[in-house]
Amino acid sequence: MDMSAGLPVSQPAQQAMPPLKAQARNLDFFYGGTVQALKGVTLPVAEKKVTALIGPSGCGKSTFLRCFNRMHDLYDGSRYVGQIMFQPDDVNILDRAVDPIEVRMRIGMVFQKPNPFPKSIFENVAYGLRVRGMRSQREVAEKVEVALRDAFLWEEVSDRLDDMAFNLSGGQQQRLCIARALATEPELMLFDEPTSALDPIATANIEELIHGLRDKVTILIVTHNMQQAARVSDYTAFMYLGELVEFGDTNIIFTNPAKKQTEDYITGRYG
Repeated sequence: MDMSAGLPVSQPAQQAMPPLKAQARNLDFFYGGTVQALKGVTLPVAEKKVTALIGPSGCGKSTFLRCFNRMHDLYDGSRYVGQIMFQPDDVNILDRAVDPIEVRMRIGMVFQKPNPFPKSIFENVAYGLRVRGMRSQREVAEKVEVALRDAFLWEEVSDRLDDMAFNLSGGQQQRLCIARALATEPELMLFDEPTSALDPIATANIEELIHGLRDKVTILIVTHNMQQAARVSDYTAFMYLGELVEFGDTNIIFTNPAKKQTEDYITGRYG
């Protein structure tokens, strides 16, 4: 089934979408109950693919991303209208009957700046496992190692797992935060400009990491860096002023966009 039907897709005609992990449907979002930040956004998120959100500052990318793990629930007056359907349950994760804590258990997030806990490297990664009630130290250690390997960090820290996380470099701290999110085996990972505070070498490491994760977990990434979107994503969505302008295969979006507004943004005419 082509779930991209009705979307502002790029030309030539898109191939049918692969199975979906999630889909936003006619999503509006309001800050403070009155300020509308998202307007009727409908967007599929393909399973075990990387979908990039691009657009100028203030266009709603991060706002949209944070709807997926109900981050806005933490602030008074926030209001969702519409749906985000999550598979395989086919459940609307914005429904008030759905516990946002359960949503966050299934959907991990990595922020713009590394935010390690004031704990050891090991305990940072083990934190979510312990919250979930895992008591076997051997099992915790195994999962910590797997997560650190998946985050391309194990070889660098395996001999100093008891060191404080703050002793790591900025790029290592960000990969530690990714490992922390991966340890609980999320179904969807949200990346909110994960390399904006990093140097080019650390950025390349994170991009390589994302490439390595694409077969294991679904990824939705916000980036201001269009070259990065072109390098790491399978699909790209261009947003402007809270609306989805165009969505499609990344190669087509960057070489033959359907909308002039998309072309103008990609070619640097504005934004």
